[in-house]
Amino acid sequence: MQDNELIILYEDNHLIVVLKPQNVACCPDESGDDNLLDCVKRYIKTAYNKQGNAYVGLVHRLDRPTGGVMVFAKTSKAAARLSQAMKEGGFEKRYLAVLCGTPSKKKGTLENYLRKNSVNNTVYVCTQTEEGAKFASLDYEIKQEAEGLSLAEINLHTGRTHQIRVQTASINAPVYGDMRYGGEKAVKGKLALWAYCLRFFHPTTAEKLCFMAEPPLDGSPWNKFDINIK
Repeated sequence: MQDNELIILYEDNHLIVVLKPQNVACCPDESGDDNLLDCVKRYIKTAYNKQGNAYVGLVHRLDRPTGGVMVFAKTSKAAARLSQAMKEGGFEKRYLAVLCGTPSKKKGTLENYLRKNSVNNTVYVCTQTEEGAKFASLDYEIKQEAEGLSLAEINLHTGRTHQIRVQTASINAPVYGDMRYGGEKAVKGKLALWAYCLRFFHPTTAEKLCFMAEPPLDGSPWNKFDINIK
């Protein structure tokens, strides 16, 4: 991504909250593509005229096709505290997703065990006893329906790879644009999954912070719904 494309939602001496574009990696990976973490490092180095490498701590991740709110730490102490809070469930992570179809239950909790196949980078629902099985949990609520699609709000309790995509597909309501897990319901297009809300306590002041950002409402399928995140 271009450095001038970086959108900063909040910044202080301890952390920086930015908007991750869709289809941009959140950190370096085997593709070698430019990524959000390096972009934030370049911004801090330039903005504060730092010599050498700027420290930026990766606290959590978003899958490459997913966009939305991310927080990075600007000090090692903030990184340690935020990472610990993440492990202990101290972050509230809410998403919006456009689903193909509507689940039979319009509100509920999905709990599964997921296993990742590292060879093809695909995640599967599995049994608890399978090697590599990890518990995954989320709450969802269907907010609106339009033209065979539904708008879901999702509260993510665990942060497994491809979790939302796999779990919604398991109830026959895959995310719009998900050609990997959508099956017969798959619809081509940009993945309609957006991390719209992030709540957590500040690592040094303990103030409760909340950051929200709308998905790209100028494009399909988001424009089929009346989205108000306030």
